[in-house]
Amino acid sequence: MSNDDASDLGVALPAAAAALSAEERAGLVNELKNKLQNLAGQHADVLETLAPNVRKRVEVLREIQSEHDELEKKFFEERAALEAKYQKLYEPLYTKRYEIVNGIVKVEGETNEAVMDEQGDKCVEEKGVPDFWQTAMKMNEILAEEISERDEGALKYLKDIKWSRNDDPKGFKLEFFFDSNPYFKNTVLTKTYHMVDDENEPILEKAIGTKIEWYPGKCLTQKVLKKKPKKGSKNAKPIIKTENCESFFNFFNPPQIPEDDDIDDELAEELQDRMEHDYNIGSAIRDKLIPHAVSWFTGEAVQGNEYDGLESDYDSDDQDGDEDEDGDEEDEREERKGKKKMQSASANAGLNQHGERPPECKQQ
Repeated sequence: MSNDDASDLGVALPAAAAALSAEERAGLVNELKNKLQNLAGQHADVLETLAPNVRKRVEVLREIQSEHDELEKKFFEERAALEAKYQKLYEPLYTKRYEIVNGIVKVEGETNEAVMDEQGDKCVEEKGVPDFWQTAMKMNEILAEEISERDEGALKYLKDIKWSRNDDPKGFKLEFFFDSNPYFKNTVLTKTYHMVDDENEPILEKAIGTKIEWYPGKCLTQKVLKKKPKKGSKNAKPIIKTENCESFFNFFNPPQIPEDDDIDDELAEELQDRMEHDYNIGSAIRDKLIPHAVSWFTGEAVQGNEYDGLESDYDSDDQDGDEDEDGDEEDEREERKGKKKMQSASANAGLNQHGERPPECKQQ
């Protein structure tokens, strides 16, 4: 039985298992074990069809693969320890950033500069860096797509974002710290990702978000629709209904596996896409936004991303000559956008920098 076979079958388990009882999970595990045994038998049959000398070579190759897998296991363990070490070293820097952004401390050389308040009534001292996190988030391509115009008012109150590693169950947690605001009661919103190991590669099992306590009429994830009654209707009152709408704050209500495990292919594919999209947002916040928030705020991180992979584009343009320079500029821009999206998709297809595989949801 090869490690690849175990990995392929193991992918299906974590996503679906989130909604199963302990008894159902045990049955699912036994079913997967039986499939693994059948696959092992099939592989044995394949080896039997090989010529004796080829079979010996393959056996030696399998031993080499096993040695590689053992080294990879140690690599994951050492990397986790190294990340934990440097996470502690980063913390004092994040604390200093928090204090400056929120005006808790002043930096050397700053003066008491007064600005008009939002109402334009009086001059007040401007503290910290206004809209720091909102601006940084909108500079990131993945996060910017999630932020609606309605969200901007609430994100002005965002003071800090932190992440931490969880050991039991394995995974990580994101924490969003807010000032008191007119939108919701919570001062901290969290998003937790639970991971399970599959051949030393963490795979997403489920995600859990904070339930947001919206103030009346302030919910940003729903909009109220009013419809006038038809002429001649006895009911003169307008018809009022609520409808879900796009908002960054939907991030705290992640997609869940339905209790009915009999999922058709179309629904399973849609669910997998939503889970992967949610996971990519969380990973972008943890791996890109939090450690490099200042660079995103200033736009330096955006500039670095835009030039990645474009050098080869310019080389190919030079080789093609100067034909149709004026007419093809728009096509070139669209092509580069497409390449950036393909590069992003390619990067997300494998393991990320923490050795985690994006979620998969398969029909059982």
